[in-house]
Amino acid sequence: METTTIVIILSAIVVLSLVIIVVTQMREKARIERMRKIRDQRDSYNRASRLLTEIPGQYLNSGLKLILLKQMEDACKNLAALKTDKPVDKWLDTVKQTRQQVLDKTDKHPPVKIDSPEKSKQVQEHLNNLFKLIESMHKSGRIDGPTAKQNLKYVLFLIHKTHADLHVFQARDHIRHNEIRKAIHAYHSASMEMNKSKDNPLALKAVKSFRTRIKELEASLHDEDTVAEHGTKLDQEWDDMLQDEESWKKRKDFDD
Repeated sequence: METTTIVIILSAIVVLSLVIIVVTQMREKARIERMRKIRDQRDSYNRASRLLTEIPGQYLNSGLKLILLKQMEDACKNLAALKTDKPVDKWLDTVKQTRQQVLDKTDKHPPVKIDSPEKSKQVQEHLNNLFKLIESMHKSGRIDGPTAKQNLKYVLFLIHKTHADLHVFQARDHIRHNEIRKAIHAYHSASMEMNKSKDNPLALKAVKSFRTRIKELEASLHDEDTVAEHGTKLDQEWDDMLQDEESWKKRKDFDD
């Protein structure tokens, strides 16, 4: 066999080997990228599902629920396109059923009383994650600007309210221990938190109630019966504050 022929054969073998290596690497890279996309979409679905499940019912109005359900639905559709072995069809059916229940106002999402620092911190974390999710969905064009702005402002209000919830819890505890001055300070802190969302009518109502309560406490430092009587009424009003989810929407300049 001539030297030239041997060189050509060896060169062909080298080229073929390189082609095989490149193709193998490309296929492996594509496989890894597909697995990454599947993992990202699965995590996206799980995060939205967790927020929908773990954020207390009194904080999630229908608009926020529908946003979370849209995130879950989009993740399912992306997973279906990736031909994953996840139970995507089952997840989609659950999303559709839950959306219909939200629209019919028959979904079961019980409220949770924020009566400890741990609960307050956990809810704050969930709401911060919801805020980031809405921002992300807006940037990717999956929700429009007005919808994003309205819901971001409402979630921000809820974050402030969660901080206020903790201060109210602390104020109630101080009153139970007859530490009236500490209770007054806690109500001041709650009022400051709500004042951060002063463009929300519910926040304004809360600030007014806190100021009234502070005056009552200041005037009743030595009258425990009066403190307890007025406190019970305010506590109930605060706990029921978000029950009318439409009231915050009625402010015409809310999105200005």
